[in-house]
Amino acid sequence: MGLFRRGSRAQRDEAGAAVEHLKEFARSRRGVEAYLEPTTTVSGTTIVLVADTGEWTRRRVADPGAGRALARKLGIPLYEAGIVGYPQRMREWTQKNRGTG
Repeated sequence: MGLFRRGSRAQRDEAGAAVEHLKEFARSRRGVEAYLEPTTTVSGTTIVLVADTGEWTRRRVADPGAGRALARKLGIPLYEAGIVGYPQRMREWTQKNRGTG
């Protein structure tokens, strides 16, 4: 199973860019954990990576299995966001950085 469903070349390019972004985020930060977000009608399945500083990033994945496979490949723990919620450090980082950039 691939990380993304088959689609147009543009969709595959976008999917590849998303995976590369997530890999780079995990590679360049310490203490990264993955939070798998449930599928919604608006966004599909997404995965959030959270560093030990609370900095985070979110990208779409094909399905929950693809999110789990990515976390395994990156060697980082994976949590179900709908069950455990998000870490406090993520909320603090978001509050502190709201309106910047």
